[in-house]
Amino acid sequence: MKKSLLLISMMLVLNALMMGCATTGDLEKVQAQQKLSDAKADQAMQNAQAAKTEADAAKVQADAAKVKADETSVRADNAIKAAEERERIADEKAKKADEAFQKSMKK
Repeated sequence: MKKSLLLISMMLVLNALMMGCATTGDLEKVQAQQKLSDAKADQAMQNAQAAKTEADAAKVQADAAKVKADETSVRADNAIKAAEERERIADEKAKKADEAFQKSMKK
């Protein structure tokens, strides 16, 4: 009885040990999955790098557009100041002309 119990338990232990070991096919399958994961990670990294490059180019264009807009704004402000100055001078000349006209009317 003891021998048969020992024999059965040894067979069960041996069976359990055999089930726990990975076969060559299992290892190859895991390696293939690892290679596939590595390839996907590499592709994702390349896609991310391409997106970063495009984003950097878009930022450069946006910065250039901002500089151009700022320059246009400065030119517009200068044009407004010049127009206001011309208007002031024209008002002064009109006032002088009106005074001269009034003076000539009194004579």
